[in-house]
Amino acid sequence: MDRTLIYTGNIDRQVYRELFEEVVGRSPENLPARGTGVTMPLAVRELLRVNGVASGRIDEFARLIIQRMPSQLGRHRGGLVQTGLVMPGAPAALAAVHADPGMIATVVTGNLRGSAEIKLEALGLDQYLDLSCGGYASDDSHRPALVRVAQRRAEQRYAQVFTRNKTVIIGDSLEDVRTGREGGASVIGVASGTTPLEELAVAGARCVISDLTDPDGVLDLINRCAGNAPCTPSWP
Repeated sequence: MDRTLIYTGNIDRQVYRELFEEVVGRSPENLPARGTGVTMPLAVRELLRVNGVASGRIDEFARLIIQRMPSQLGRHRGGLVQTGLVMPGAPAALAAVHADPGMIATVVTGNLRGSAEIKLEALGLDQYLDLSCGGYASDDSHRPALVRVAQRRAEQRYAQVFTRNKTVIIGDSLEDVRTGREGGASVIGVASGTTPLEELAVAGARCVISDLTDPDGVLDLINRCAGNAPCTPSWP
């Protein structure tokens, strides 16, 4: 979701900083790395660890921070609207998937569900997604497990069975590729984040693209991945 569909700059890091200060009582010296795709619960635990919080307090502090993250992000909604970016081609690509009767568009994300909903609504992309079928870090901190979470929800909602050859993830990070490969989905890598095309392909993306600006091409790649048609990794 982040850097694939939207980019919210430093707002997530600001939320981490504010909640660390609120819960721990001092300012953090280190913040989570950008663009890794790691789930928010794991990022929070790492935030606490690298800032010298005693191991015996990490579970307690992590629980408090995670509980407060969506509401704290909501306080920054104005900033999301003003400074957040929709990635090139994302609205048209999502609209094309949304309009295809054979496809269901949702998210499998390292964001907590509340945080994901706030971001997508603020930037106007929620209209193209069935977020009730998503997989979120609030469901499981292990990202590959979220593929099956989303598949189960879609199965219940649409009375269809979703296996690996019917599930396609489009993502920008190595963690997105790992999520699909280990979780049960084909992966289209998009180099809209910090990971180059070549690295996404080597990591196991079935095909790679520079961005989402060709909605017909995106639909074709999804159909190829879902149908297990040949889909050779390509560069521009």
